Amino acid sequence: MKHFRRYLVAGLLVWVPLGVTLLVLKLLADILSGLVILPPAYRPENLLGVTIPFLDVVLTLIIAVVVLLVTGVIAANILGRQLVGVWEYLLDQIPLVRTIYSAAKKFAEVLFADTGQSFKKVLLIQYPRKGIYSLCFQTATTLQEVQARTAEDVICVFVPTTPNPTSGFIMMVPRDEVIELDMDVESAVKMIVSLGVVVPHWQAPKKPESLAQPGPAP
Repeated sequence: MKHFRRYLVAGLLVWVPLGVTLLVLKLLADILSGLVILPPAYRPENLLGVTIPFLDVVLTLIIAVVVLLVTGVIAANILGRQLVGVWEYLLDQIPLVRTIYSAAKKFAEVLFADTGQSFKKVLLIQYPRKGIYSLCFQTATTLQEVQARTAEDVICVFVPTTPNPTSGFIMMVPRDEVIELDMDVESAVKMIVSLGVVVPHWQAPKKPESLAQPGPAP
């Protein structure tokens, strides 16, 4: 029963996010499908005499990308930032919505920040005590005052909580006490959200063979 429950939970963790993703995509396609109606005279089956499969889906995705790009262009200028500020202020007045939106927005800002350091490496530190290891993400390596006052070479890491990786702890850890992993950020987030059930595959690097050839026996 223990193995049965473990495998059942692992299966749910695979299919539930996939099902939610498909539902969101279907909802997006249903919303945008009304905007992607080609006149009968311009449809490929009438112009070329052939039917292009998934044409509506492809056009929907193209429109979604265009909408995201246009939204980004608008949000990047001064007027757009003011409009976004008004929109976020209105969302902040709704109790449940403001909690979800604020957490998701802050995590997305940190995750997609183009700082060159933030959330680029997955690390392993001994926390909450020696002998117990926790996953964390590197967020900064230039900590002038902290390094000066501690007289150590420290880096800043974010230790997320599970199953909600948008909350966690910021810690300053000595660089020589950090273990850098080959795991990418996306795999680490999946492992955290799945409570450690979804473990990414890892293959140990092969040791280089020695180039020296054994000499003849004396």
